[in-house]
Amino acid sequence: MQLELITEETLIASHSSSLVRRALRDGVEALSDAELLTLLLGGSGSTSVSTRARLLLEAGGGLAGLYKLGAHGIRAQTRIGALGAARVAAALELGRRVVDRQLDQQRVLIGSFDEVVAWARPRLAPLEHEEVWLLSLDGRNGLKSAQRIAQGGLHGCALTTRDVLRPALRDAASAIVLVHNHPSGDPGPSAEDVEMTRALAAACEVVGVPLLDHVVVARGGASSLLELGVLGTLGA
Repeated sequence: MQLELITEETLIASHSSSLVRRALRDGVEALSDAELLTLLLGGSGSTSVSTRARLLLEAGGGLAGLYKLGAHGIRAQTRIGALGAARVAAALELGRRVVDRQLDQQRVLIGSFDEVVAWARPRLAPLEHEEVWLLSLDGRNGLKSAQRIAQGGLHGCALTTRDVLRPALRDAASAIVLVHNHPSGDPGPSAEDVEMTRALAAACEVVGVPLLDHVVVARGGASSLLELGVLGTLGA
């Protein structure tokens, strides 16, 4: 065992500028997205592997886009092989599971507008693109799951009632809250936001999973379609 340890340290020392050495010295959190992908692809900073990692990020539009593509999509849209695509998809899935399990352990409560904002604003307000997240709640307003269900550009993203209800029913949600961000910085809901919220609330009533609120967060603040009178009373 000692001989193996010495051998490994010798190899790391022989690559003084390698990503492996930096990861062990400074922690993986010090590495960029492209550098982390380089490690996953089996590289220590070589030009060819680093270039593949950069092109991979560009093809997916960032880590969130790569996660959405999945292993098959990553392989189909890039030059990366099956093993590399599977490794990247597996790493992103592990990250998602860590977040989900931490949420389960901490049992975040989402029973008021302020609690929704406390959860969503740090995550979504700084983004330069729009994302829509579904918060599935249990019978006591505990957060069962949080998942991104749509992603778009600066001016919005398309969303249907099916996009919301399918994951909500799959997670056996007792109720749901919808959250999205406005990259413009203005938290005021658009006419499209209001129209979509009313259609979704009606569909939720049919399937028996109430939409408690639709919250818009932005750098300039947050707004609640519940408080604006588009929905009924939270928790009612």
